[in-house]
Amino acid sequence: QWQLVESGGGLVQPGESLRLSCAVSGFSMDIYNIAWFRQAPGKEREGVSAISSSGHRTNYADSVKGRFTISRDNAKRMVYLQMNSLSPEDTAVYYCAATYSDSAGLAPNEWDYWGQGTQVTVSS
Repeated sequence: QWQLVESGGGLVQPGESLRLSCAVSGFSMDIYNIAWFRQAPGKEREGVSAISSSGHRTNYADSVKGRFTISRDNAKRMVYLQMNSLSPEDTAVYYCAATYSDSAGLAPNEWDYWGQGTQVTVSS
């Protein structure tokens, strides 16, 4: 049975960093694209970043470009999101998601499998 499990969230101060992890099981990870999404209270879920199955292509939302870095280790069945220079606007529940489709962008409805999320709170 497929499973995506996020970890690494927490409470940090503005300007600090966090690394989120997504552990993948139950399907052939090396043929699936993986993405990170986030949802803040009262807001719609938004795409943050995506990485292709091979890891050679990445995509970022404008709001996180230059601050966040997505990576994957297929051998360890892990995907990571390194988040630097965090601001209160980054506060949200962060989700990882997977899809077989290479044409998927950062729209949530293009992604098939979802984790339960991890809370990230940026506050002084």
